[in-house]
Amino acid sequence: MTTATAAPLRTGRVTVRRVLNSEWIKLWTLRSTFWSLLAAIVATMALGMLFSWGFASRLGDHSRPIDDAATMAVTVPLRPYVIAQLAVGVLGVMVITGEYSTGMIRATLSAVPGRLPVLWAKAAVFSVVVLILMEIASFATFLGGEAILSSRHVQATLSSPQALRIVIGVGLYLTVVGLLGTALGTIIRSTAGAIAALFGILLVLPVLGEVLNLTSWGKHITPYLPSNAGGDLLTNAPDPGSLAPWTGFGVFVLYTAVAMAVAAYLLKRRDA
Repeated sequence: MTTATAAPLRTGRVTVRRVLNSEWIKLWTLRSTFWSLLAAIVATMALGMLFSWGFASRLGDHSRPIDDAATMAVTVPLRPYVIAQLAVGVLGVMVITGEYSTGMIRATLSAVPGRLPVLWAKAAVFSVVVLILMEIASFATFLGGEAILSSRHVQATLSSPQALRIVIGVGLYLTVVGLLGTALGTIIRSTAGAIAALFGILLVLPVLGEVLNLTSWGKHITPYLPSNAGGDLLTNAPDPGSLAPWTGFGVFVLYTAVAMAVAAYLLKRRDA
């Protein structure tokens, strides 16, 4: 009697390349990835054109001249980043909470027992995708908006003071917003809770900052609020007392790095 010999079980080491490839596949199998990125790009480009057209119309009204039109021309097309950040932030949250909601996170962490490579791979894949797409959208929006403004002879170029920094800064800022969402999603492990926390940081804290500005000590705190600090990178007409552009962005990155460190600690310590 012959006995069947079982085929040897193929096993593979957990490598950085394999974890990255796994997260790449998971990112693009999420339906929310396409729609969130599309919403961010459309909000940036379509609204940027609309804002530019509206600003050009105001320039045509000679009864209400705009003294700082040349300065505003640099930033007007890119103002929709405020809306785009919501779509990018939500996607950043769902990159991790989607797995918690379906229970797939248990399989993921079983396949990568070290756990932390999962978080780093998610952050790396997500940030590269967002950075590339939003930088393309930012440059296209700026150039398109300035083409509209040229009809009023008040357009800016990439060589205008602070313009290149602001255009590049939009992609950088949105990428960090998305990473902050991923960190909050890992910490809270709930899509609704993490989105609420992110929106609170991006939208509610600045409003509270306006209240704090009414006090003498509050004026020293407001510039260091996350979105206020990060937004300093995207302006060429800073408010008095605000941080320098790259200093403010560095503060925003530091907030996100701290959130990522907390997320890494909790991912390592908690049960899936």
